[in-house]
Amino acid sequence: MNKRSKDCSVIVGLGEVLWDMLPGGRQLGGAPANVAFHASGLGGRGAVASCVGDDDLGREIRRRLRAAGLDDKAVAISPSQPTGTVTVELDASGKPTFTIHRNVAWDFIPFNDVMSELARRADAVCFGSLAQRSEVSRETIRRFLEATQPECLRICDVNLRQNYFSREVLVGSFEAADVVKLNDEELPVVCGLLDLPPEGDAAMQGLLERFGLHLVILTCGPAGSVLMTPEQTSRRPASKVKVVDSVGAGDAFTAAVAMGLLLEGDLASVHDRAEQVAGYVCTQPGATPALPEQFGF
Repeated sequence: MNKRSKDCSVIVGLGEVLWDMLPGGRQLGGAPANVAFHASGLGGRGAVASCVGDDDLGREIRRRLRAAGLDDKAVAISPSQPTGTVTVELDASGKPTFTIHRNVAWDFIPFNDVMSELARRADAVCFGSLAQRSEVSRETIRRFLEATQPECLRICDVNLRQNYFSREVLVGSFEAADVVKLNDEELPVVCGLLDLPPEGDAAMQGLLERFGLHLVILTCGPAGSVLMTPEQTSRRPASKVKVVDSVGAGDAFTAAVAMGLLLEGDLASVHDRAEQVAGYVCTQPGATPALPEQFGF
């Protein structure tokens, strides 16, 4: 993959943007939006493609995105559906449990001219399985990906929440992706649906080969992470930090990998920085803390 100037690295978060209702108050969230947020904090040009309600929560999301330097032009406003919220409960170790509410604005993301123009400019786009729980948003995500340039890096972030996923959605997403990111709890579920080896390197290798992927990212919480390409495998332990909560840590990891692939291309150094960024996010409340300058590309 060719190295690019960070001034032209447009990283799009395509899918849900919402409020995480944490015990300590609400925090901006939604995995694709989190990736765009952290990519912007790392030196890229983050953009969010989603939908919010015509309500105070939706207006606050757009204000927060703009304040963080993100492009929110492709965040549509639904006149009839409320802005999405997720109730988040944390266990003693800071591990979250999510209750995701239905029939909200990001279930009805429209594809329009603004979306099409952003797709053509994207250097990387992160999309997930969760926003595809609705037919409207699933079709928009498909059309957006088809409108990207051939060299755009397409990252599928598996997000198996509640019962909002299916074999059909996963297969379609992986076929459209260059990179698949998932965690150690999701890997055996995905491989079970796809009749692949259920765990470890064999499972990751199975995904690479079945879908012709460039990279599979596996995050394992306190056990660290693995990056696997057809040619090499990189393993790293988790950063040793005092965890406040792990909400958004995987999204920060994905953002750092995306930026690293676009700007550096060296798997080992990309992996090191991704673990450091994810570790920092674990020390802060919520999914989108501002990143220290030391992490920037």
